[in-house]
Amino acid sequence: MKKILFLIHDLGQGGAEKVLVNLVNNMDGSKFDITVMTLFDVGENRQFLGPKIKYKSWCKKMIPGNSHLMKIFSPQRLHKLIIKEHYDIEVAYLEGPCARVISGCSDPDVKKLAWIHIEQHTAERAAASFRSIAEAQECYRKFERIICVSRTVKKDFMEALQIPVPHEVLYNTNESDKIIRFSQEIVDQGIMNPDEIKLVGIGKLLKNKGFDRLLRIVKRLKEQGYPVHLYVLGEGPERNNLQEYIQQNNLESSVTLLGYQLNPYKYIAKCDLFVCASFAEGFSTAATESLILGIPVCTVEVSGMKEMLGENNEYGVVVENNDEALYHGIKRFSSEPGLLEYYTKQAKIRGKDFSTVKTVKAVEKRLLQLCEGKKDD
Repeated sequence: MKKILFLIHDLGQGGAEKVLVNLVNNMDGSKFDITVMTLFDVGENRQFLGPKIKYKSWCKKMIPGNSHLMKIFSPQRLHKLIIKEHYDIEVAYLEGPCARVISGCSDPDVKKLAWIHIEQHTAERAAASFRSIAEAQECYRKFERIICVSRTVKKDFMEALQIPVPHEVLYNTNESDKIIRFSQEIVDQGIMNPDEIKLVGIGKLLKNKGFDRLLRIVKRLKEQGYPVHLYVLGEGPERNNLQEYIQQNNLESSVTLLGYQLNPYKYIAKCDLFVCASFAEGFSTAATESLILGIPVCTVEVSGMKEMLGENNEYGVVVENNDEALYHGIKRFSSEPGLLEYYTKQAKIRGKDFSTVKTVKAVEKRLLQLCEGKKDD
């Protein structure tokens, strides 16, 4: 049995945190002894870790400006402070501080993996949690392999830091059977009007998720007489700003902030269209979950979306990443006869490609190959 450590910043409500829990819960317990470790012991997703998964944390509370404070110590010193046991494989499951810590492992028998979830765009951004670009490059060179969640992320990261280490794509794990089962739970009566076109947006309420522009689009569509209603699943620091805009523009009957939900799938399944307005993504967990539920997707172009939905919009609609293009994309679904029905069928077809078994097996295969000293298939 191989001892595997997954290190992540925390287990909050983000996509990377969620798919990590999905992955480890579904890995073969007869082949892998799995530990999930967080730098900070916070986050809603911790409760979903299965009983076979060992859990550890470095600090009980989040430290403001922690990534800057951690730069005081070298990667080697951080590794000695944080990682106390021996593992066959150590995985930095997020960019930045986690990669810096794992790169500090000096044991030549330990295999190291770095997981990249989002486009970095520039070397400066990719090195933001390191002392310099040179240190970031030095740290990432110490990994046996760099795993990216989409082809777009892979291309971006290779161009940003130019690390001479093998890069490959492994898709995120979604618990497809669980998603479908949970989607069948009843939603409280009165929340959703069957006569409205129900849009759903999902994610932590941050500026880069673009929920503010979704509100502006809903306002515009309502003024033109389209019966749309936006449901937002998630919590975060932008909530007050979004709520203020809703009140100032009399959108209380057209926008519902549902907050963080332990079971978001029962709401997603009752909606007509998933909308992504983000300025940046890796390989959207929320979009893949929507496809699994057969919910059409309309998204701005961010990393992974064309890979997921097709270069020619075979499985969903991808538009340019600006307000006007997204407005017209959503408007099409609200006005073009048969479009929702067509993409509902296409979503169900594409959703089958993101089965739990398929994605987990791919990760397990790579981990075992690393332990055996194999770098390529």
